[in-house]
Amino acid sequence: MQKILITGGSGLVGQRITDLLEKKGYQVAWLSRSNQSGRKSFLWNVEKQEIDQEAMEWADAVIHLAGTGVAEKRWTPERKKLILESRTQSTQLLYSAIEKSAKRPNTFISASAVGFYGFNTGTALVDETSPAGTDFLANVVVAWENEVKKMEHLQLRTVLLRIGIVLDADGGALREMLKLPVAAPLGSGDQWMSWIHIEDLARMFVFALEKTTLQGIYNAVAPNPATNQQITQEAASAKGKAYLGIGVPGFVLNLVLGEMAAMVLGGNRVSCQKIQKAGFQFEFYDLTAALKDIFRN
Repeated sequence: MQKILITGGSGLVGQRITDLLEKKGYQVAWLSRSNQSGRKSFLWNVEKQEIDQEAMEWADAVIHLAGTGVAEKRWTPERKKLILESRTQSTQLLYSAIEKSAKRPNTFISASAVGFYGFNTGTALVDETSPAGTDFLANVVVAWENEVKKMEHLQLRTVLLRIGIVLDADGGALREMLKLPVAAPLGSGDQWMSWIHIEDLARMFVFALEKTTLQGIYNAVAPNPATNQQITQEAASAKGKAYLGIGVPGFVLNLVLGEMAAMVLGGNRVSCQKIQKAGFQFEFYDLTAALKDIFRN
């Protein structure tokens, strides 16, 4: 029975991956700042660069999801530093612990983000060979991926999944988009959003774990990107919420969100062909079906 160590296991995606792995008979432990009740866990503290070395002796594979949320608070200089360092320093700490370990995990699977391509790539379809953007988030993802790629020096099979907009009823983009009494597109509403149902994302992490020929970078997005206006309108319909077709003006978003507004006013149209060619099969290709499933309860 394989033993899987997850960082960021208590988050939305981490919990879904944990459930899926346990249903398949894997042993799962979380790497956490504090002991998790009812859950096998090991302790670490990224700021102090401290980690329970036993975690690496225990694990056959590591799934690395930990990182400060990018959309939860305004981007002050302190917040931006935290967003970057929570990703780079956590990966450095894992590298150091694995390097010291007498028994090493054989696989390292890390979250990444389609933010790699930049805030706004227009209507062009980007894939894993497309260049990095030059904005704040793109720079964060580049630095983060560079740390993850070092795992290959330790002879670990290394996979990075560049995650798009995760659709889930309990949190993330949908909850924010449907917070107000009336749902409305952001800015023009024409900007592309490369989405993925949370169940498909959890399944993709398990696929990356089990398909031992998989290595390198893959986009974790569904096959049919949609515009901000499409997603907002269909999500409002699926939830039975009023929808107003007039977009929230960009200048209002800039006032409210500051620099972070670029994240919602821009967009990416991202290809998932590479992961499909590797054999991954999506359950949710279609936005309408995905949203109906998410809000069916």
